[in-house]
Amino acid sequence: MFDPASKDMKVVHIGFDDTDSQRGRCTTNLAYKITCKLKNEMDSIFIDYPLLVRLNPNIPWKTRGNGAVCLRVKSDQPEQIIEYLLDTVRRESDLSNGANPGVAIFAGEDIPLALRQFSSRAMYDVIDIKETENLASQLSIQTFKFGEGLGIIGAVASIGSLLECDHTYEAIAYRKEQFCGSPREIDRSKVLKINTDTHPFTFNSYDSIHDRVLVTPHGPDPVFCGIRGEDPFTVIRALEYILPIERLEGYMVFRTNQGTNMHLQNDLSIKKLRTHNSGYIRCFVTKRPTIIRGGHVFFEVSNFNNNKYQVAVYEPTGLGKLASKLIEGDHIDIGISVSKGNSNGSNVLNVEYLTILNIVDEVTNINPLCNKCRKRMKSEGKNKGFQCKICGDKSDSKVVVTNSRDLQSGTYLPSLKAHRHLTKPLHRFGMEKTYPYLPKIFKPLNSEWLKSF
Repeated sequence: MFDPASKDMKVVHIGFDDTDSQRGRCTTNLAYKITCKLKNEMDSIFIDYPLLVRLNPNIPWKTRGNGAVCLRVKSDQPEQIIEYLLDTVRRESDLSNGANPGVAIFAGEDIPLALRQFSSRAMYDVIDIKETENLASQLSIQTFKFGEGLGIIGAVASIGSLLECDHTYEAIAYRKEQFCGSPREIDRSKVLKINTDTHPFTFNSYDSIHDRVLVTPHGPDPVFCGIRGEDPFTVIRALEYILPIERLEGYMVFRTNQGTNMHLQNDLSIKKLRTHNSGYIRCFVTKRPTIIRGGHVFFEVSNFNNNKYQVAVYEPTGLGKLASKLIEGDHIDIGISVSKGNSNGSNVLNVEYLTILNIVDEVTNINPLCNKCRKRMKSEGKNKGFQCKICGDKSDSKVVVTNSRDLQSGTYLPSLKAHRHLTKPLHRFGMEKTYPYLPKIFKPLNSEWLKSF
């Protein structure tokens, strides 16, 4: 008889990544299938919600959202789980279209510090396979590669990502295979209703400015829709309200770092910036913005070490108009992704958010006003002063005027259409979860977290 308190029960952490391709499949859908099998047929006890861990979004070889999955279970048959897992990943991954899956298995209740530090770096840095394999060997993490095996980086990182403090949830519904590739039919009015009724406990469901439903993807993958929010109860309730007539495969709730800006917690102000890094930098504007064709805005900043960088604010972010008002001396904080410049090879900082910390006065020197005629005097030539052309009165110098600036301190985000999975919505600033998430205390999981239709 199955006994969850048996001494034979072991805690197993399962990470996998890169099972999909640009043409189809989905790592979270594979996680759903594996979870159903482990929970319903292999007597596994989940000690946490499945984790959907979004890693550094600037990795150029990522597929779509660069999301890895971690499943944390208790089981008395870990060998059978591993055998099933490897067979499933091999069969279900889109290897023929370029998927490079990786699987990582770690046994034990406590996650080593070195693994947690590795995971933290994977949020903002570029990590190679060799470093990953060396760490896995040191910590007795089993890794398995398919294709080129790039997925082991995300697989190992997902295990080390505890999402102890700020985190969110997403309830994702999946399509049956026969419907994949056909248009997704969803009731827009229901999406509008949950967007209003569950705010601020759900986010990024609907873009009112561009009149776009955001809960459904557009590709051929098996995801029908996903509801993101602050707790599992709210996202399940909202998802069940908008479920379509189309018969679905089922849904599952993930605990995730989406909407947390986790990739932008790395302070790049005092470090040498490397291509594909993510993070933030506090700096001063050193050259006024220029606007190029297409509405993209470029300006220069320097950090506290007086290193100067080119900053790009691209038109789709909707931040160009704001950025164009900056002047030399303004103190700002920018969330950035680092890319290689096209002309001289220097790095360009692509803005993901812009915080105006302090603005300087903008002053201009203008010709003096005649006290009698109230007309602006004319220059008499270089270093010759100014004279009123009406009455002849003179003045020696220009007048310094402070201009009014249409710019307020605060944090500004891109428009919703330019949000990444990790972008923290403005209303979440101040709503971050700050208490340690301890699965053993928060058990049992919501009874509706996994459902098959």
